[in-house]
Amino acid sequence: MKPTRRQVLGALGASAVFGLPRMTFAASEITLGQARITTASDGHLMLPKEFLLGDLPAAEAAPILEKYGITGDVMRPPCNVTLLQDGERTILFDAGSGSGFMPSAGDLVDTLDALGVAPDDITHVVFTHGHPDHLWGVLDDFDDPVFANASYMIGKQEWDYWTDPDTVTTIGEERASFAVGAARRLAAIEDQCSFFTDGQEVLPGLMAHATFGHTPGHMSFEIRQGSESVMVVGDAIGNGHIAFERPDWVSGSDQDAEGGIKTRKRLLDQLAQDKMAMIGFHLRDGGLGRVERNGDSYRFVSEV
Repeated sequence: MKPTRRQVLGALGASAVFGLPRMTFAASEITLGQARITTASDGHLMLPKEFLLGDLPAAEAAPILEKYGITGDVMRPPCNVTLLQDGERTILFDAGSGSGFMPSAGDLVDTLDALGVAPDDITHVVFTHGHPDHLWGVLDDFDDPVFANASYMIGKQEWDYWTDPDTVTTIGEERASFAVGAARRLAAIEDQCSFFTDGQEVLPGLMAHATFGHTPGHMSFEIRQGSESVMVVGDAIGNGHIAFERPDWVSGSDQDAEGGIKTRKRLLDQLAQDKMAMIGFHLRDGGLGRVERNGDSYRFVSEV
């Protein structure tokens, strides 16, 4: 993997939340064999700290968060959508949140435009999972598909979960809107959807890896060109601080807390052992970096 340009495109825009400035167009780029991989910003989320911490003792988590400059009650994780271009295909990994989730997110189409990529250029959209910030961007404000020429691909277990009518009543009140929104959007693209399972080559050079826990069918993707590879991990490693320093701690964002821990520990160990590059949806610097062991824990080392 050879880093090429890493840049910020555009200027600071005014955030609809608290009037704070935020980066409107941001991207990091690497080459992998003949492919170009870009992490394109969809903005960022605004989450109460408790959403991440769940039942973790605040006194134990505080020193870790403070080390990363997180001291307030609101967290602002970035949203990094991965774009792969190889001359024949233009693939998005996830579709961002669109305009219907949070006013601080939904920038993907503008970011792609700044990169010279139109929505109609997208040939495939491959989903890690069905949470709003990854799925809801498939439809525009008129409920028409944003990526009109794309084929959509999602893990069969994830599809079955979000299209099950019982999910809205079993997912919990706080996430019930996630289920309603996912079912509506998946129904809209069903005719263009195909499914895959763990270990399947989704597209040439693209292998699916089951990383269940954050959602029941969450998938990560290994992009390989010859001896070079990078893993798109979605939310299986959901942040760049507690997830690395204490992967054995429960994450409040995981639907299956124990499953999330098991997946996170296995994935971090694999990435560190294999020295494989990774892209995390909610990690800093466009999410592009590597995992290194740090004593009994790990750390994220940015490639930017």
